[in-house]
Amino acid sequence: MQECVSIETIYGKGEASSHQLRTVRFGLNLRYNPASSLWAVLRRNHHRFCCRNIPRMSFRELRNFTEMMRALGYPRLISVQNFSTPNFTLVAEILIWLIKRYEPHMDIPTDVDTESDRVFFIKAVAQFMATKAHIKLNMKHLYQADGYAVKELLKITSVLYNAMKTKQMAFGEIVEEDNNKFKFDLGSRISDLKSARQLASEVTSKGASLYDLLGKEVELREMRTAAIARPLEVNETEKALRAAIKEVLESVEKTKDMLRNVGSDVTSLDAKIEKKKQELERNRKRLQTLQSVRPAFMDEYEKIEEDLQKTYVIYVEKFRNLSFLEAQLDEHHRLEQERFEEAENNMRMMQHKLREEEKDMMRSSLKDEDSDMDVPEDDGSDSDIEESRPSKPRPTRNSIMAGSGARFIGTMQGDSDETEDSEIDVDEDDEEDEEGEEEEESKDLEDDSLEDPVSKVAHTSRGPVRPPLLEESDNDF
Repeated sequence: MQECVSIETIYGKGEASSHQLRTVRFGLNLRYNPASSLWAVLRRNHHRFCCRNIPRMSFRELRNFTEMMRALGYPRLISVQNFSTPNFTLVAEILIWLIKRYEPHMDIPTDVDTESDRVFFIKAVAQFMATKAHIKLNMKHLYQADGYAVKELLKITSVLYNAMKTKQMAFGEIVEEDNNKFKFDLGSRISDLKSARQLASEVTSKGASLYDLLGKEVELREMRTAAIARPLEVNETEKALRAAIKEVLESVEKTKDMLRNVGSDVTSLDAKIEKKKQELERNRKRLQTLQSVRPAFMDEYEKIEEDLQKTYVIYVEKFRNLSFLEAQLDEHHRLEQERFEEAENNMRMMQHKLREEEKDMMRSSLKDEDSDMDVPEDDGSDSDIEESRPSKPRPTRNSIMAGSGARFIGTMQGDSDETEDSEIDVDEDDEEDEEGEEEEESKDLEDDSLEDPVSKVAHTSRGPVRPPLLEESDNDF
């Protein structure tokens, strides 16, 4: 026989709390005896025994929650042990205080006496935090009012605590800026002026758009309330669900077909791969066979290759010789050109020098002639004068000037007409000889361009200088 022992029986009706009003069933046939030691032990350890299955949270989270509430200014002192057992009254008080701290003008029902009131209160709190603070709360955990409720309360307190901390940090920065406002240079902030102006314009535009949207809030609120209050049509919902299920089934069938096609593709690809492997193996064997067999034209190819190598060596040698000879020929032409130019320059200088000497000789001969023509007056005849004039040696036709050819030079004494004719003939012969000498000199320069120019100069100036021809005068007769 099993006997049910009530907690009220152990602690008494006044001592049993709300969470202790549960029945503990023992598998022992015991009767209540306050003097029994077993009942004393049961009463001493009842709290631990009853709270063994109550969900708990870490001590660190409980400590953080109590510290945050103390920092936020909660008037009541919260202990870590307050949430060891379900305490809905404390949780409701904390939630009301947090909501008032978050939104002072928010009206939340504070009646939590009945079960329906508690459920309505939890729903109102969860809806407010979801719409205003975008914080999603677990209503089941909040209703338990135990350690799991602290986790949900931490979501709200952490937001408020971070906001307070940020405000304190901002206030501290403002104080520090006020203290150091004369210690920093405004030049470093000039670069942020453009971004500040842009942000100011964006704030203005955003504020105007927000004002317009808030002006439509009355109409939108009615529409939203009507949409929320409208009951869902079961037929339309079933129809939409059937359509969604049908689409999902169709997609599943398509996926299965694709999987089957993939399987067939894999099979065909495996067959193709196997076929390619066999073909590759046959080609490898054929390649090995071809590499092992020596071609029939290989001997001829090697012979032609050797001949080509020898021919290439000969070609390279001849090409180098040709290049060397062309370079030597260019050098020889250059030297010949330099010698020819040097010989021409020497000839020009020598000709100029000879002309100067010839002019000097002509001047000296003219002076001598003038001195000979100055004869003292005498009563004698012309024959006496002619006899008294000293006779000049008459050059022969065999007299040769070096490099000039034969010339005939007459005298001033012409006794007859034959003498005059002979002198005219001699002058013509002299002119022809001069032209022949010039042609021979030009030919000698072209043929003997490589000879020493000094020898040419010596050859040119070997004979005596030709005396100037004297014109006949009637004073001789």
